[in-house]
Amino acid sequence: MNDSLSLLIPVAIVAPLVCAVLLLWGKHYWGQAVRFIARVGFIIPAVIALYLWYAYDPAVPGDYAFVSRTDLGLGGLGITLSLGLNGVSLPLFVLAGVVGLAAGLYAAQAKARRAHHYLMLLLIMQSGLMGVFASIDVFFLYFFHEVALIPTFIMIGIWGGRERQYAAMNMTIYLTVGAMLSLLGLIALYVQSGAGSCDLIALREAIAAQPLPETVQKYTFALLMFGFGILVSLWPFHTWAPLGYGAAPSSVAMLHAGVLKKFGLYGLIQVAVPLLPEGVANWAQVLAWLALGNVIIVGLVTIAQRDVKQMLGYSSVMHMGYLFLAVATASVLGAGAAVLLMVAHGLTVALLFLLATSLHHRSRTFDMHRMGGLVTKTPVLAAFFTAGIFASIAVPIPGMANLWGEFTVFLSLWDFQPWLLVPAVFGIVISAVYGLRAVARIFLGKPTEAFAPTLEEPMEDLRWSERIPAIILIVVLVVIGAWPRSFTDHVNASLSAAYKTPAAAVADVADHR
Repeated sequence: MNDSLSLLIPVAIVAPLVCAVLLLWGKHYWGQAVRFIARVGFIIPAVIALYLWYAYDPAVPGDYAFVSRTDLGLGGLGITLSLGLNGVSLPLFVLAGVVGLAAGLYAAQAKARRAHHYLMLLLIMQSGLMGVFASIDVFFLYFFHEVALIPTFIMIGIWGGRERQYAAMNMTIYLTVGAMLSLLGLIALYVQSGAGSCDLIALREAIAAQPLPETVQKYTFALLMFGFGILVSLWPFHTWAPLGYGAAPSSVAMLHAGVLKKFGLYGLIQVAVPLLPEGVANWAQVLAWLALGNVIIVGLVTIAQRDVKQMLGYSSVMHMGYLFLAVATASVLGAGAAVLLMVAHGLTVALLFLLATSLHHRSRTFDMHRMGGLVTKTPVLAAFFTAGIFASIAVPIPGMANLWGEFTVFLSLWDFQPWLLVPAVFGIVISAVYGLRAVARIFLGKPTEAFAPTLEEPMEDLRWSERIPAIILIVVLVVIGAWPRSFTDHVNASLSAAYKTPAAAVADVADHR
């Protein structure tokens, strides 16, 4: 289906790599064209992702569209480069394209030292992100994640802020452990399935024909839950995230917090939960309790933050708790809510990290307690930041996609464990406290004595080179919020097929082929 469009996904993955290779020669060969080449490398994946969103119309619920397969000579290992999109991967593929475009445009206008090397690594990261959510083969799902992850460590270590070396090392240790546990779980799934292929469709068919024993499911799901959980900052394995985002350059924080961190949740929803239903049943309560640690404990820590970038880092970790709660329900409603909230959160947190750096450029501090009264100097920055905070804390304003995601999470919890609604709703109160307080202190509060001289200096509002990437994120966020069915219909179709009993799901697909 959609064979004429099947080449677009490989182009979206390869285009950033080609531009990254061109930047290897940097300014010595390309001069001022370096930033133009980088922009092209980010624009192409975004345009392709948005077009495939428009063109996506699968004939079979749960099946893949735009499929392309390339034999790399690894067939004996069951590995084939299989690319395509279903209803679950499509929203995250679009998220990767849009956030990548915003991050790339913001990076291209920045004055980073050795900009050609910085943009080259960012393009490699972008290529990996597009590949992660387009991979049908679970080997390449993992491979592209590593392609995107490795540049993250390098960029934080070289171009990061304070404590960048420690932050990069801390992230490396935690995320390497998480990646290894995830790899062990995927290998166990492949070996125990007997499918002879890493293709997700083949794995589903093999497990449908011969379901895995409960003990195998239990321990395999545990590997995937804790492995993916560490990558997503599941409490108490979360401490790498706020530290890493606080030290990371803005574009890196945008891409990692906004997109790459969703890899673990995506793996649980797309692979672990539908293929290991008895494993989920064994671990659902544990996962729910750990998720509450994200919502309540990390939420309270967020309130205590003075540094705006650290506040955003802890806030991001807190909101992962809602996503894990939705995954723990092991339901179509919960998984669908998680996908919608992942996209909304990714757009929102990328916007806020961008604006936090723009705020620092003007105030020369991240300390919210030293600021105040900036709305008089930077009204556009204040408006954008307030909109981002309102979206993040799910203020019931029309057009904010986060509201629909969190509301649907609560509905799924009612069907799963109604008592979980109490701490989950308390999390809304926590997020409202730190979010609204940040807006009040930074923009509306009385300037501190130490900050008053800064306000007396000439201060530029957001430049258009900063506004454009912010507007891109806001527009897509509002479009999804105003028309959530543009994603949710596809998500629900795929999940309804995958979250049936495995045999029924495969039979449904076979009947339509």
